[in-house]
Amino acid sequence: MKERLEALRGEALQELQQVDNPQVLNDLRVKYLGKKGALTEILRGMGGLSAEERPIIGQVGNDVRAAIEAVIEEKQAVFQQAETEARLRGETIDVTLPGKALPTGAVHPLNKVAQEIEDIFIGLGYTIAEGPEVETDYYNFEALNLPKNHPARDMQDSFYITEDILMRTQTSPVQVRTMQAMKGKPIKVICPGKVYRRDDDDATHSFQFNQIEGLVIAPNIRMSDLKGTLLQFAQQMFGSQTQIRLRPSFFPFTEPSAEVDVSCAQCGGHGCRMCKQTGWLEILGCGMVHPRVLEMGGYDPKEVSGFAFGMGVERIALLKYGIDDIRHFYTNDLRFLQQFARM
Repeated sequence: MKERLEALRGEALQELQQVDNPQVLNDLRVKYLGKKGALTEILRGMGGLSAEERPIIGQVGNDVRAAIEAVIEEKQAVFQQAETEARLRGETIDVTLPGKALPTGAVHPLNKVAQEIEDIFIGLGYTIAEGPEVETDYYNFEALNLPKNHPARDMQDSFYITEDILMRTQTSPVQVRTMQAMKGKPIKVICPGKVYRRDDDDATHSFQFNQIEGLVIAPNIRMSDLKGTLLQFAQQMFGSQTQIRLRPSFFPFTEPSAEVDVSCAQCGGHGCRMCKQTGWLEILGCGMVHPRVLEMGGYDPKEVSGFAFGMGVERIALLKYGIDDIRHFYTNDLRFLQQFARM
């Protein structure tokens, strides 16, 4: 049996030296060292040996196994090294090539315009005030000189939760709350936020939209201060050549009141399809704060005066970017939104 083992060692080592690929190496490992391999077959005959021979043959068998395993491991290391080198050659990265750009998002056009408006007024010394979107009838209407059953309420029909609780129709309630909190001190704030009205959805209307209102209260505030402020805003938002005009209007919380138009940037005021050949585009409403509103806010209209204005963010965005349908802002169409990622 010892001679058979030695012969097996010589045969196995000779075959292993000629192996040139991993698959053949694995086949030879199974052939000589597997459960049904040649070495196992020979060692099964140890049961017929004497007690003195078994340890000797067992040691020889272990030596043969160790010799074969050593050569197999050596060959495996060579094949693995060759495989690693081949992968490195095939997968080499050229670090001088430009990387793959990951898709990035962009600020939503409404948020972008709202931030621009806020930045302009912050630059003019205004602070930002915010308030609840679910309001009381008192702050949304009555404190703004719109008592119950006032016909002007019809223009701001809202979503009522109870008879006295509703979704705010404007951010003006924030102005009233600010007036009460300031207790007679000067005010210079803008009030951004969502508002809600029972409007049908179409190209220019939505039941929910964004609004930014402004309020200034101090001694000797005049209509000329309001016009100068709005001209500064319009030129920073639409361009330095922009002009404004004020047209008489009516709002219950201001007196006198005006609608504000800007000269059409598309045609320079000469008239085009965008401005319906008028040369002007309406952007906001404004006026001097009504004395009754000042009184309900805790101010003496004989000592102070003020002006207020309000604009829809969607309206400004439509004009600024030449968009023809307000619904584009809410449909989440990537083809529309990706245009602003490039700006």
